Amino acid sequence: MTSLDSFAITKKWPAAHPDRIQLYSLPTPNGVKVSILLEELGLPYEPHRVSFDTKDQFTPEFLSISPNNKIPAILDPNGPDGKPLALFESGAILIYLASKTGQFIPADTAGRYETLQWIMFQMGGIGPMFGQLGFFHTFAGKEYEDKRPRDRYVAESKRLLGVLDQRLQGRDWVMGDEYTIADIAILPWVRNLVGFYGAGDLVEFSQFKNVARVLEAFVARPAVAKGLTIPAA
Repeated sequence: MTSLDSFAITKKWPAAHPDRIQLYSLPTPNGVKVSILLEELGLPYEPHRVSFDTKDQFTPEFLSISPNNKIPAILDPNGPDGKPLALFESGAILIYLASKTGQFIPADTAGRYETLQWIMFQMGGIGPMFGQLGFFHTFAGKEYEDKRPRDRYVAESKRLLGVLDQRLQGRDWVMGDEYTIADIAILPWVRNLVGFYGAGDLVEFSQFKNVARVLEAFVARPAVAKGLTIPAA
């Protein structure tokens, strides 16, 4: 294992435990994906809060490993070939950690790629669409008199929930009996949509009974409950 001192990000967020995975994040839908998976895996890690209030995400130190100024990011001191590895993008981090440990991703090639397609479904669909709905329903966009942008994202969010609901028909989890990183990618965004965004009535969430059922099972997991609070304020 190589020292982490050469990574600029450790100057702003010093590693008290440099032998552990360093997590730079906030408890947002994207951020908690990684803290939840780390908790599920039981991997030692050290969380660091990247405060949007003080614009930490734009500092040179954070940009040194996350050039798109988005959380989460990680620094694994024991990456491939024993060398440190820095990664940004929550989907990439989920895939990396699952592959590194051989957990929460199917071992067979077909199952692996089927899982990855649902992660891409979240990254390319659920995340951006739910996020835009949140802007137009909860944040500054709610002041816009023209509701056509909001209604566009309402319609698309409902469509995506319908796709997910159909997938979950007769299944415990996205991949069936097996809980995977596909669930960890998708369900924090569903929780955020009906919780923090308060858009449950707007998207008629009550009609998506399979999604509601699986979301309830997801948040009941101890690792999820803990991961949702990390990094702490």
